[in-house]
Amino acid sequence: MTGEKFTLMQYSISAILGLIEIDDFVIPEIQRPFVWKRSQVRDLIDSLYNGYPTGYIITWKNPDVRTKDGGIANGKKILIDGQQRITALMAAIAGIEVLDQDFNKDRIRIAFNPIADDETKRFAVQDASHLRDKRWIPDISLVFSTGFKQRTFENEYLNNNPTVDPEELSETILKLKSIANRQIGVIELDHGLDIDEVTEIFIRINSKGTELSQSDFVMSKMAADTVHGGGLMRKAVDYFCHLAVKPEFYPQITHDTEFQASPYADKIKWLANDYDDIFDPDYGDMLRVSFMHQFRRGKLADLVSLLSGRDFKTKEFREDIVQDSYAKLGAGIMNFVNQYNFAQFIMAIKGAGFVSSKLLNSTMTLDFAYTLYLILLQDKSIPNVQIKRYVQKWFVLATLTSRYIGSPETMMDRDMRSIQEKGFLNFIDDAEAANLSDTFWNVTLPQNLETSSVNSPAFNVFLAAQINLNCNSMLMNGTKISDLISISGDVHHIFPRAYLKNNGVDSKTKYNQVANYIYLDTQVNKAISDDAPCVYFSKVIHQCKTRKIILGNISDLNVYKKNLEENCIPDGVENMAVENYDDFLAKRRFLMAKLIERYYKSL
Repeated sequence: MTGEKFTLMQYSISAILGLIEIDDFVIPEIQRPFVWKRSQVRDLIDSLYNGYPTGYIITWKNPDVRTKDGGIANGKKILIDGQQRITALMAAIAGIEVLDQDFNKDRIRIAFNPIADDETKRFAVQDASHLRDKRWIPDISLVFSTGFKQRTFENEYLNNNPTVDPEELSETILKLKSIANRQIGVIELDHGLDIDEVTEIFIRINSKGTELSQSDFVMSKMAADTVHGGGLMRKAVDYFCHLAVKPEFYPQITHDTEFQASPYADKIKWLANDYDDIFDPDYGDMLRVSFMHQFRRGKLADLVSLLSGRDFKTKEFREDIVQDSYAKLGAGIMNFVNQYNFAQFIMAIKGAGFVSSKLLNSTMTLDFAYTLYLILLQDKSIPNVQIKRYVQKWFVLATLTSRYIGSPETMMDRDMRSIQEKGFLNFIDDAEAANLSDTFWNVTLPQNLETSSVNSPAFNVFLAAQINLNCNSMLMNGTKISDLISISGDVHHIFPRAYLKNNGVDSKTKYNQVANYIYLDTQVNKAISDDAPCVYFSKVIHQCKTRKIILGNISDLNVYKKNLEENCIPDGVENMAVENYDDFLAKRRFLMAKLIERYYKSL
């Protein structure tokens, strides 16, 4: 025992596989796609055969929980690091099927050549040649099976390979079998550790410095649960997230009879025909939203504790808390995957102008917005017809102020508690007063637009505002910004990049300012070429007088002026050249901020 944080032990591979078989040792990843390449499985077996170390695995013991009758239910050990190695051993040695990327069950067969001249070519991923060539054992799991008779096997092998030395063969087979007795170091973390400590230990031990996310811990807890439906909940999360990205994967799910018999199966099948990519959640997003709107907490670490049965006041672990937590999480997942809920939420986001995933720069902000939608559905003080509008306002406010960037969970937890204490309407009023003052609109927001990042929150909101307000693209009447963003079109420069560079503005961060960016019709962009604004805007004014169109499609001065306004182009642009560039940027930032303010207040 080292302190109280963990116990360091050695287990043989056969012991670990035995503990897995009796379900005392839970491998979360066995229910999810195996990501190792087959060559990595071969390399692991080769390392074990040669006695090379293969690193530690880390387990975290679930706490023992007090049952209703006063008894104690023993917690299982969950594997939180080393899943791929242990899954590889189960596949190669125990002959257990694993799931491929499309959740199809598949065998990974490792072949072995007992008489290989080259030590590096003793093991191979099985292919057709190993089935034909009598020198190879096509599948080493045969040697580790309980019914394996070594003498019988060796006699048959010698009949097929008469020049082989019997004693050498026997020694080699024994060496192969000894893999089962190889020791693997197991670090068993104490159940009393909080997630931050577990994560810290994990990072220090894990040579790659990979960090486990809190959603990984939740998924592990769910996988270890066989009493409250946690395993099925985990599948629902996995399948939903897989389908959201790849709807054509749906037929694979229909082969999972256990899942098909669950209440989740019917609720997610709509994704088979959904090709919208505005919100393709990963399991972290899905767990976060499902948890937050049901438990009114913002930290996923709390969900891990609740699924373990932790009483936050007494610090003990109770079965009734486990039961209640799984029931609430299951209800949260059902709300999340509900087609009507999901579609209405997406409609709200698109209705606010965010019609393309490239306008969304914070998944956490999207997570909180969907959480808010699900909370407001249960809020009797908010008319149903107003819910989408409030979700839109909050999403824009949170995006503009980068509210969930930095320490998102802390802010989410604070917001959840504020909504609980004040009620949503008071909460949003207070947030607007604190964050969207006149100073914000007139000073802070224009400053936030002083950036060259095309993915800056302020610029994304500006584009969403143009889409929501149905703005035409620059110098085109009838071609909307929304058309260019969602169908075709790229962001271009109002002061052409080549023009600026040729005239001494050669700093990338200067000529790529977002206040110099505009979505343009391709033909308009070609017609502008590398001309200064004073050149090409003057052409448009001239064509409004002569009615002879040479650039864009506007031939009316009133339409032209309106087009400049909706694209926040400052007055006098037809007189501007390189020496006016800084003045142009400052004026346009102010106009962009004013358009965003008008848009926000119209929501």
